[in-house]
Amino acid sequence: MLYDGAKILTGLIIGVLFFIFPFLYDAGKPYKKPEPKLTEKAKKAGECVLSKQFMRTWHMQLLDEWRNDVVRKGIHYYRPREIAREMKLDKRLFDQLRHYISDGTRIYVPKSDKVYYMSLQNTCLDCHSNKKEFCDQCHNYLGVHPYCWNCHIAPEEK
Repeated sequence: MLYDGAKILTGLIIGVLFFIFPFLYDAGKPYKKPEPKLTEKAKKAGECVLSKQFMRTWHMQLLDEWRNDVVRKGIHYYRPREIAREMKLDKRLFDQLRHYISDGTRIYVPKSDKVYYMSLQNTCLDCHSNKKEFCDQCHNYLGVHPYCWNCHIAPEEK
């Protein structure tokens, strides 16, 4: 015979309910996908440094690469169209610059020959100055806390 069986059984039931409650609470309620809002300046520009798909997935790697190029190599200007042309000419660059290939076979080639100054604050945040409505939308949705603002000044919201 089980001594204090009722107490043990009650404790187990309460423990199981505490464990499964979060799953039951969120059941059937998908989170709303974020929809970052572009500023008028970004809409007017028409295109970003690289494709929308690339920037959604790899923007942090691009910013990290920019930081390394500026700080360690003294390179301050980014020429995406020139990089795309080099990749078409030299297939060996595919392996080194694979993140510029959007779907594994096609290289994203920007529409213009625009040259960008490699800077989060002066280039990216110039167009995307609405941090709460642009950056924070996706970062909060994914639970990501980027370390950009440890060094950079967050843009002032208007």
